[in-house]
Amino acid sequence: MDKPPSEPDRNTKPELLELLTELKCREPIFHHPELGTTGEDFNRLTDPDFWEIGASGHRYSREYVWSVLEQRYTADPTDQQGGGWETSEFQLREIAPTYLLTYALLHDAKLTRRATIWQRSEADWTILYHQGTLVSDPVHHRREPELKMQAQ
Repeated sequence: MDKPPSEPDRNTKPELLELLTELKCREPIFHHPELGTTGEDFNRLTDPDFWEIGASGHRYSREYVWSVLEQRYTADPTDQQGGGWETSEFQLREIAPTYLLTYALLHDAKLTRRATIWQRSEADWTILYHQGTLVSDPVHHRREPELKMQAQ
């Protein structure tokens, strides 16, 4: 099926495929207890200027996001209630020394488009920005199959 003329080119450059694989394993952000569930982990994973726009369209400060996560991690340390996430349509673009990762997230029949700006620090990856936007008409959402990386 041909893509509609309104669709942007969403191909990840070949030189970024290894980074794409590495970052895909970290999304959806804050739903991977193996990456950490403490305030120290959160501070390591997020830039001091981190903020996000949730799927609701509301903006959230770094402090607010941590307060919500701290409650979630206390009530459900292994994120058992956060299961059922399905990600697809990953694409990675390099923007200066940072990377924009975009993808679609389906959860409880609600489809959102997500974007995370990642930056590599000396020790690990940090999140500069994250946004989730509710897809208003998911019936017209054309899901693209996940492409498998081929050995080069």
